[in-house]
Amino acid sequence: MTGQGKSAIDTLLAESFKELALKQPIEKITIKEITDKAGVIRPTFYNHFQDKYELLEWIIDTQLIAPAEPLIQNGMVNEALILLFSNIEREKEFYQKAIHLEGQNSFESIAQSCIMKVFLRVFERSAATKKPKYVWLTPERIAAYYAQSMCYIVMNWIRSGMTISARELAEIYDYIIKRSMEDILAEL
Repeated sequence: MTGQGKSAIDTLLAESFKELALKQPIEKITIKEITDKAGVIRPTFYNHFQDKYELLEWIIDTQLIAPAEPLIQNGMVNEALILLFSNIEREKEFYQKAIHLEGQNSFESIAQSCIMKVFLRVFERSAATKKPKYVWLTPERIAAYYAQSMCYIVMNWIRSGMTISARELAEIYDYIIKRSMEDILAEL
């Protein structure tokens, strides 16, 4: 199968999954329901994804993170955040359902892992030409910190009903991440 054909089926399965998630908890969605809605047979699903959690990871990677990654890599972090948050906002109902997925394959852990991979690529590229100031401060630890902080902000935004715009959330994240605790305490 060509990459384009695989991508089309991946997208078809993702859209089917997202539609089902609007009607029932993700935990209860079966592979058969996803494939029936997509109009494909079950083996087709397993040719593309191991399970519905890998499908959710694919959705986060390709529909949220991949469009923003080139902006991040080119130093356009604010624009990347606005794009990422706007894409979540565009599918607000789906993400408000998805955040209820908890446990080993929680939405938060899947999203954090996806974000960390992008940050790790960015930090490793930057660190490749420099000697670290602190040996303990590795690209992995920095990526984990930023991924966790971004997930915290996004999860709270979704849980609160996305009452502020994606642009405003990007400003808030930028404000928090660029200031020290002393700066913020002084400004409060």
